[in-house]
Amino acid sequence: MSSYMLSNIHNDYDGFNKLVKFYETYKDEVFEDIELSLNTWFDANLAAVLGGIIDKIDEWNSVEFVSVSQNIQTILKKNGFLAHYGFDNVDDHYHTTIKYLKLKPTDSRYFSHYVETELFGRNELPNMTKEVKKKISESIFEMFVNAQIHSDTEFIYTCGQFFPQRDEIIFTIADTGVGFAKRIEQNLGLKVSSVEAIKWAMTEGHTTKKDTPGGIGLAILKEFITRNKGKIQIISGDAMYQLDTSGEEYFDLNSYFDGVIINMVFKTDDTTSYHLAEEVDLSEIF
Repeated sequence: MSSYMLSNIHNDYDGFNKLVKFYETYKDEVFEDIELSLNTWFDANLAAVLGGIIDKIDEWNSVEFVSVSQNIQTILKKNGFLAHYGFDNVDDHYHTTIKYLKLKPTDSRYFSHYVETELFGRNELPNMTKEVKKKISESIFEMFVNAQIHSDTEFIYTCGQFFPQRDEIIFTIADTGVGFAKRIEQNLGLKVSSVEAIKWAMTEGHTTKKDTPGGIGLAILKEFITRNKGKIQIISGDAMYQLDTSGEEYFDLNSYFDGVIINMVFKTDDTTSYHLAEEVDLSEIF
């Protein structure tokens, strides 16, 4: 029997370090009964990450929630995450959640519909034309396809949350496959660091498979989020990438995550109206 507590988990360096540490602590254990507690705070979109970690650990162990703070329990019931662990769902009267999904890599059509309705169907997002929404949706869909093709993951996990007090919608995609660095080594025979692997994977045209488009689909998304003053975070191996108003940064994590986490933060207090360059002559364009 083993007990583990995740406390005060936010969408930041400290929060990702804590989640990845939980994964590394138990990923090589077998036949361990793990009692998991969540307390103080847990950003609900990170259910996508926690769900993937628990599934990976649960392959050879048993993970049970023994204590969940009431505020955390309520929001993780609203987005459907805790229903996978024997809890009842709770209605989301305030419409702040983007429901937790655990998808097979073959469920790409369902994922596309989910992004269109659950994310881009929200009226809190900045004003944008249908073509802009389509381009950004395609960029996010490309990340799903990348996980489908390259990661060797059994499932892909996704979830989101609207934080009214922060003026943010945060959307997360996670897988527990081999991650960027190991995939590059397996397919190209190149040993690279986690930071180098993330940089490589983010470069348009780079791919580990022949006759397959490369990059992880971030070009349009990076352009939009930069203008929106939002944020992109990517975690793979023992590295974290972050793009925000301060620019682009890379950080070393204290533990190693086999897989990829992509976090997208959209600012909802953005009053800009977004169009594609070919749609109008004078406007906020990209």
